[in-house]
Amino acid sequence: MSAESLRSPWFWLTLLALALLGLFVLYPLINILTASVTGEGQNGWSRLIATPHYLEAIRNTLILATAVTLIATAIGVPLAYVTARYSFAGKGLIALLPLITLVIPEVIAAQTWLMMLGNNGLITRFLRDFGIRLPSFYGWFGLITSMSFIYYTYVYIGVVAAIGKFDVQLEEAAQSLGTAPGRSRLHVMLPVILPAILASALLVFTMTVGNFAISMILSHRLPLLSVVTYQAAVAEGARDITMQSTLASVSVLIVMLVLFLNRRIVARGKYEIVQGRGARPVPLRGLSGLAVALPAGLVVLVSLLPLISIMLGAFTASRGPVMQWGTWTLDNLARVFITAPQPLINSLTYSGIATVISTAFTALVSYLVVKKPNLLTPFVDYISAIPLALSGTVLGVGLLATFHGGWLPLSGTASIIVLAYVIRRMPFGMRNGQATLHNIPNSLEEASISLGVPPVKTFFKVVLPVMLPAVASAAILTWTTTVAELSASILVYSGGRETLPIQVFRLIDSGLMAYASAYGLVLVAVILIPIIVASKVFRIDVFSSK
Repeated sequence: MSAESLRSPWFWLTLLALALLGLFVLYPLINILTASVTGEGQNGWSRLIATPHYLEAIRNTLILATAVTLIATAIGVPLAYVTARYSFAGKGLIALLPLITLVIPEVIAAQTWLMMLGNNGLITRFLRDFGIRLPSFYGWFGLITSMSFIYYTYVYIGVVAAIGKFDVQLEEAAQSLGTAPGRSRLHVMLPVILPAILASALLVFTMTVGNFAISMILSHRLPLLSVVTYQAAVAEGARDITMQSTLASVSVLIVMLVLFLNRRIVARGKYEIVQGRGARPVPLRGLSGLAVALPAGLVVLVSLLPLISIMLGAFTASRGPVMQWGTWTLDNLARVFITAPQPLINSLTYSGIATVISTAFTALVSYLVVKKPNLLTPFVDYISAIPLALSGTVLGVGLLATFHGGWLPLSGTASIIVLAYVIRRMPFGMRNGQATLHNIPNSLEEASISLGVPPVKTFFKVVLPVMLPAVASAAILTWTTTVAELSASILVYSGGRETLPIQVFRLIDSGLMAYASAYGLVLVAVILIPIIVASKVFRIDVFSSK
């Protein structure tokens, strides 16, 4: 390495970023992997193989993830196709409303599904009056149903973009050679959009494997990997991390294996999305339009049940766990803002601090990776992407095991919650920052430096203002996702530091659905208000990475 590189402030900033990532991302992950074989007592993998309960949890998780992935794909792909290729009554709402499910925290989704279809749910009781008895929503039925109607949105978003970029002239060429329209779509369009479908399916699979909130609330007596990992962490604390680390390692290995298989499958094809003239949506009227609009509308309506039911539940009176439907009250919301406001205060404080730290760190690191590459920046880039492969439960176990004691005892403080937030959502900022920086010509920076402005000052005066829309978008996404975070924070929080998702989870566990709905409604408002203000007032495209 040249002496000039060593004198550069960018090299030392890169080294500092690498040290921080190594300490707070790589070190906890290494702790998890090594503790499974080097902990006290019997080897964790031996205990895993010898315990039928753990093996059953792994098997059930794989079955659940496969089922949810298949069903979510079966819902998301057709919905994406009809939205991209047809025009019908209500299409605007049907295309837009699924995005709302992205900002509904999963703990609220699980709670409100129970309020609708649980043993004493509103729909369950209504159908029971007519002699129709639904199966219990706990276990397989509830898990598969709720997760499928949440995660299909990720398939829908990925596939509708791929279909929109597909050049319809390829289909037309196939049809001009005598191929039937349906066959041309199957043999021409499907192979081209297949990578997008597989990438979306991979995301659904990994999210299902790492899902904590819905799994914990709806699994009942059905063992699942995220649930038994949490139970091992709660039961053993930081005294014996062998078993919790082993279970967390299994989760990481499953995600890595699925990612490897996905890449192998995609690599076998040589297809690319050909951007050209997209297909003009075909207008549908009468029965044909109704035949498309009704199923699509029903899917969207079902996926929005959580939002509808939480609004009703927040204003419904209750006596303990018994909801008095049709009796309205403001007492539930008074509890959130007056009687017990600490979870709200904690969420706003912790998420605000995490958003500031994450936004500043990812903007700087993105700049180093894209504009100031050196021998260290590839390592910074790779390590910063690791949280994408970690579930919240795995991250929580790693942080708890690493910072429970020793020279940096963060356990039991608010700092470890903020740290979990920053690490978990760091890739959002990295994606937005790097995508924007690739589009900023180097000549802007070079011109500023040639006029005598120092490099660091040039970054703040020239580059950062151009990055500002992407930075703001990343900040809002970080805010909305950290406010809703549960799976990592529930492992590392301590008494008096409950956040809104943790409070909702605890109230659901106690059967107090009305109070849980009030906290949940406030949580949804805290998530939605910044998105609405950013998009409507400041014209920021929150969900864009460009």
